[in-house]
Amino acid sequence: MVPLDKLARITERFDYVEALLNAGAEPGAIAALSREYSELKPVVSGILAYRQALQDLQEASAMLGDPEMRALAEEELPRLQAAIPAMEHRLRIALLPKDAADARPAILEIRPGTGGDEAALFAADLARMYQRYAERMGWRFDVLESQISDLGGVKEFTAHIAGEGVYARLKYESGVHRVQRVPETEAGGRIHTSAATVAVLPEAEEVDIDIPAQDIRIDTMRASGAGGQHVNTTDSAVRITHIPTGIIVTSSEKSQHQNRAIAMQVLRARLFEIERERLASARAADRKSQIGSGDRSERIRTYNFPQGRMTDHRINLTLYSLGQIMQGDLGEVLDALIAHDQAERLAEIGA
Repeated sequence: MVPLDKLARITERFDYVEALLNAGAEPGAIAALSREYSELKPVVSGILAYRQALQDLQEASAMLGDPEMRALAEEELPRLQAAIPAMEHRLRIALLPKDAADARPAILEIRPGTGGDEAALFAADLARMYQRYAERMGWRFDVLESQISDLGGVKEFTAHIAGEGVYARLKYESGVHRVQRVPETEAGGRIHTSAATVAVLPEAEEVDIDIPAQDIRIDTMRASGAGGQHVNTTDSAVRITHIPTGIIVTSSEKSQHQNRAIAMQVLRARLFEIERERLASARAADRKSQIGSGDRSERIRTYNFPQGRMTDHRINLTLYSLGQIMQGDLGEVLDALIAHDQAERLAEIGA
């Protein structure tokens, strides 16, 4: 059974937040309170339904001793006994500690790995896949940097994705993605194996990461348009080097002022993720699961085009719907990854 005292504290907090919003909270606190209210509301709805089910179960059990009500009780008890465990499971998941970054927008970075031109083409396919998924979800997808190869692949791709629950769903995508297919450049029809790396970083706010001016070097250079179609005549592209870590970020939009802002946004996200990983490692050095950690050291997924299948190696999930997946139909695999992560965390706390 879920601890009822913990459920009571949650409903009390929900009532308190609701009262603050109704009373007119301070302007600076409204956004945070509204976010907490929206997160607590479905949890509290589940708690109220669970409490009602427990009460109904108690009343139905008591009715067994009443000859006139016994038939009704015998009909009601199996339904309640079947429903309550499912309610408890949903509540345990809702009560799992939240990743503070889950509600944030995300920075998506894709780079080709081993495989030359074919890896760059696959990286471009992944970029389109995520853009289509974002469109399905109603998220905003803004390309920050896209260096196009001569064959139409991408040498580097960075995008900003904003919307409800972006990082919560996409954080499982970080890692090495492997593709097996006959490249367009292959005349002999042989299947090649290539790879691309994907990193999904929660967007960092300025208050999260302080970057002293002396820690960065900003260089300007001549910028070319997407795909080398045109060349700006001014030195508008910006390259920022973070001296302590050696991280280099570039942005090549037309406005130098915009490029500085974009490059700093990406740099802040990278440094924020490094700090998150450091803290996570310190708290749970022996945790087996690397889901959502941004660890790119191992292959997480294989896209096999001849067989039309996608396999996620972390959860041994194979789907024979590769065409739909590449069109942005990622719901089934992401739902499975989220469920797996929840199950592991429930097992860790013995819930």
